[in-house]
Amino acid sequence: MTGDASQLTNLKLKPAGYVTYGDNNCGRILGVGDIGGDDKVIIKDVLLVDGLKHSLLSIGQLCDKGYKITFEPNLCLIADSKSSETVIVGKRVSMVKFRKEYQREDH
Repeated sequence: MTGDASQLTNLKLKPAGYVTYGDNNCGRILGVGDIGGDDKVIIKDVLLVDGLKHSLLSIGQLCDKGYKITFEPNLCLIADSKSSETVIVGKRVSMVKFRKEYQREDH
């Protein structure tokens, strides 16, 4: 899920209900899109949620798609498991949050 439409490709805007967060607050779903470049989608069907301040990423979904996730003290690396090439780097910004710092253009 993301609140930032600029992170998505193939975005289809359509109201699709609500998501409920862990604190029981709700966010309205504005649409759905993909994360990745035009030639390679990393995550399909990512929800665009109104007012969501931080993107939420499914590590399990990435692993199922053939990506290797590595957590280091200040970084999270997402690599193609076949080529071992890093496609996304996230920088740690707090105890549990990472911010995307780099994404390969062809991914």
